[in-house]
Parts: sequence; structure tokens; C-alpha cells
Amino acid sequence: EVDIGLAADLGTLQRFPKLIGNDSLARELAFTARKMFTDEAKEIGFVSRVFPSREKLIEGALDLAEVIASKSPVAVQGTKLSMVYSRDHTVQEGMDHVLLWNQAMLQSEDVMKAVFANMKKEKAVFSKL
Repeated sequence: EVDIGLAADLGTLQRFPKLIGNDSLARELAFTARKMFTDEAKEIGFVSRVFPSREKLIEGALDLAEVIASKSPVAVQGTKLSMVYSRDHTVQEGMDHVLLWNQAMLQSEDVMKAVFANMKKEKAVFSKL
């Protein structure tokens, strides 16, 4: 946002260096507003995959979304919350957080569905949230 005379104010300056694990690069990008290209983003782990075309990107994103959607929505939501929480807390605090979450989620039907499906060597089908 330096191009418009402001410091980034939506958490970018606080989160981005932690996400990429490279304070020097984060500063360079923030101070210069330089664009990051796909090869660089992949190299530093900012993105997990790079696709050769827009069509392949959409296909890959939909494939990934389908896999995620087939999982327990309770577990996916809990995983997301725990990963976000853990980013800004110690390892022990993150482990305590997920322990509390999982203790509460033992009450959900998703655990039982997963256990029974696993015993039958079938794929579990979960309810929507």
C-alpha cells in the first residue's frame, strides 16, 4: 500500500513475515510494492502449487475442494481454527487449543461415522454443518 501513501492496515504487515518465514523478503515487498511472481511464491512456500494455465488452476482448485468437502466438516473447521490459532501462539498453547477442541468434538456424530466406516473399510459420509 506504499504506492498509495499508506502502511498496510489489514494485518498484512503482522502476518505475512510469519507466513513466509522470511522477514527480509516481507520487508522488501512491503517497502517497494513489488509484485511476487508464481515461481518465487512457490519457492518460498507461500503457495503450495503453481498451474500452467487458468483452466488448470480452476480444475486443480475444484479437485482440492472436492477432497476437502468429503472430509468431516467438524474436523476441517477445527483444523482450520487450530492452525490459525497456532500461528500466533507457542507450540504448547496450540496443542492445548486442539486438545480442548477435540475433547468437545468427541461428542459429534462425525467421529462415530468415521470409526464405523473405517471398521467396515468404507468411506465415511459426513453431514453438512
